[in-house]
Formats: sequence, structure tokens, C-alpha cells
Amino acid sequence: MISLTDYSSHDGLGLAALVARKEVTPKELLKAALAGVAKVNPRLNAVLQTLPEMAAGEIAAHPPTGPFAGVPFFIKELILHAKNVRFDSGCRLAQGTIPTADTELMARFRRAGLVLMGTTQTPELGYNPTTETVLFGPVHNPWDLGRSAGGSSGGSGAAVAAGIVPVAHANDGGGSIRIPAACNGLVGLKPTRDRTPTGPDYADPLCGLAIEFAVTRTVRDAAALLDAVAGPDVGAPAMIAPFARPLAQEVGAAPGKLRIAWTTTPGSGEKIDPECVKAVHETVRTLEGLGHTLIEGGPQYSWDAFLNNVHVIWAAFTALSVDVAAKSLNRQPGPDNLEAVTFACYEDGKRITALELLYAEGYGNMLSRSVGAFFQNVDALVTPTIARPAVPLGEINQNKAGMTAMEWTRQVFAYCPFTPLFNTTGQPAISLPLYATPAGLPIGVQIAGRFGDEATLIRLASQLEQARPWSKRKPSVHVSN
Repeated sequence: MISLTDYSSHDGLGLAALVARKEVTPKELLKAALAGVAKVNPRLNAVLQTLPEMAAGEIAAHPPTGPFAGVPFFIKELILHAKNVRFDSGCRLAQGTIPTADTELMARFRRAGLVLMGTTQTPELGYNPTTETVLFGPVHNPWDLGRSAGGSSGGSGAAVAAGIVPVAHANDGGGSIRIPAACNGLVGLKPTRDRTPTGPDYADPLCGLAIEFAVTRTVRDAAALLDAVAGPDVGAPAMIAPFARPLAQEVGAAPGKLRIAWTTTPGSGEKIDPECVKAVHETVRTLEGLGHTLIEGGPQYSWDAFLNNVHVIWAAFTALSVDVAAKSLNRQPGPDNLEAVTFACYEDGKRITALELLYAEGYGNMLSRSVGAFFQNVDALVTPTIARPAVPLGEINQNKAGMTAMEWTRQVFAYCPFTPLFNTTGQPAISLPLYATPAGLPIGVQIAGRFGDEATLIRLASQLEQARPWSKRKPSVHVSN
């Protein structure tokens, strides 16, 4: 039996290599992961359910193959889902939803060798940069239990940071892969729009703002996993050019001398925590030392116009999600089964007209052209991931009475003013855990690349991982402690 210390010292590819060499079995890895849940989840509240019988049965019936063969894996209870696995979306209205089939991406995760062993928390319907629900309570940050693990993939972020699994499903409609990566000290890669499949239930969730993938502890796991699951599914409405070569081959490859922009000034004008600013400045010095050319500056756009149009899409999608859940479960949406701000967004979304939604999508198109022009002159853009280190629990409250839907949108994106731009443009972006506060809280640095150019991001991220390694850092709540 592998020890929790040994188990958690490996990333996903490392565990799969142990399986390939027959030094450990998938069943033993599953037992270790379940022991990790028992040890730390009572303090984290990140994992909602475990599936020991289902996972063991799948291992026995279909011995896992692929690059992550035998590696334990969680899915977040939002958008992606698995056959016969409860899927509550963090919402009392949707509680008890049980899908009858895997989504395409879930099927690809299985083919990559990942063993589904449970699900993780999401805030209600995913519209929150922290994960604290009325239904299940807050997810606690393993670095500081009084702080947020981020959102909306906070459950997955906390579980990976605490060593329960090396990789977990996440998705990102405004920063929901990158925010928990920053809060928990992880690698959070948001792929290019349409890089991963969202079928058969969705074409482009959130009118194209949202994308599905994962949080990981290493750059190589992110690269290899995207290799395994990328590409359109049958009937997809769009596809992008495939990688010139596998992303795994970009790990450790020399990126060449790049022209990289950087900024610590968000479009919102929001004051950025000095530690987050310092992290970017240190990254700039590191990149210059690696031979790159750094230029201060970023895309220019109206924050108010941006927020107004993003709000239309988020409110409309919230209304759709609520109505679909209500209809499928024969329930009536209301304050008794929706958090206060979710209900406000639902009501706002029901008032939005088709013309307003088309205007919002048109704004996104124009902004994408403008930002695309900026990236013609640079290879990447470095920013803070979020405006502050992980916030105290309770500060961003989705159940706060009296808050309007637009006030909520402003509060959400004030915390993460650098991430949502790249959901609108569809460009790839990655958060790397390059720094920490004096108190030890992780600080994420975001790097965004040109549309479709994950390869440059992986080469650059891998170079930074070597220059400023983070693998030895562990939170106080960890399966090996």
C-alpha cells in the first residue's frame, strides 16, 4: 500500500508511471485517495461525495489505460457530468439531479485513464469567485482555513492543493480555473475557446465565455491532459486548429526570446494588493533574466461597457440554468431554494431581451478584435491573477439580502479584474503559483497568450516552473501532514 506521503509527492503523470511500472495498482491509488479524503476533507469541505464502489468496479471491469492510467480524479458539480453521479450545481433548486449519461469531456477524461472517485463543490450555479453555499457550507482554503479556496472551482482547487488528487476537473467562465489556482497555489490553465468539448448539452456555455478543463499541480500534467482531451466532439458548432505537435513536447522546450507585455493596472481601476503587484514585478525580473523583452502596458477598454455586457450574458445564462433545473425537477424557483443574489440574477436575466443579448455578443466581438490587435505586437501578457490574496470567508456573500444583480457582478469582477477579459476574447491564459505572501498565502500570476497558442504558454510556464519551482510548497492542511 502506498503511503499518503509518497502518493501525494507525485503529480498525475508520476502516479501513472508507478502504475505502468507495476509498483502500485490503480486500486491502491484509489485507497490512498479515499484515505486522503477521510483525513483532510472534514476540515476543507471540498469533496461532496466519494464513489468507492463505482470507482473500484470500473477499475475491475475496464483496467484504465492512457497517459493518466489509474490516477484518482474528481469532477466539479457544474456543466460537465457523469452517468449516475449526483450533480447538484451547489443549488437547492437543482439538488438531486442525476444525469443519465457522461458528457463528451467526461468520456475523454475516462479514456485518458483517470478514475472518477467523487465530486467537488461549486458555488451556486458557478457565479461566484469563492465557494460558499447555503446548501453545503464553505470550502476552506488548505493554506488558511479561515480564507476562501476561490471559485467557482474552489472544491477542486482545495482538493488538489491538499494532495487528495493531483488533478481535478474545473471550468472557467470568468476566471473559475485561474482564481482557485491562485488561491490554492496551483497551475490553472484556461484553454482557448472550443479547445475542449462541451457537448452534447452545450455548444458554447455562457455564450462562449466558459470553457472546461482542470486544475493541476504541475505544468506537465496540464499539457498532457489537454493533449488527451482536446478537439471538437461530434456535431460541434466550431473547431480551432489543432496543436502543431503535442503540448507535452512543449514542456521544457526553449520558448526563444519572447516579447512580453505586463501590467498591474486593471481596466476596473481597482486597487491591487501590494503583494500581487510585487509578484508581477518579480516575474518581470525573472523573465528579463531569462532573456525575454518586457514591455509595460496592456489592452485598453472601457470597464463599465465590459461589465455591462458581461452582466447581460451571465444574468441570461443564470436564468436559463434556473429554468432548466426547475423544469427538469418540477420545482418553482424562489428565495426558498435560491441564494438571494442568484435569485436577483435570475429575475434580471428573465427581463433581458434577445436584442440586448445580441448587443452583448456584438460587444464581445469588437473587444476581441481590439485585444487581438494588441497581441499582434506581443507574444504574451503578464498580470496578477486576482486583485488580492484569498479573501476571508464570508466577505463575498452570494446570499446577501438586498444586493442587486448588477451590484453582484461588480463585486465578483472587482476581485478578479484581470481574468474575465480572456473569457470574452477566448484566448488561453494560465495562472502560475510563483509567489507567496509573508504569511505563506499563495499568489498567482496570470499569463495570457494569443488565440489558439497554448504552446507558447506551456513553454513559458515550464520555463518559469524551472526558474521558480513551487512543487515543494505544501499547505498546512495536507494529506502528508
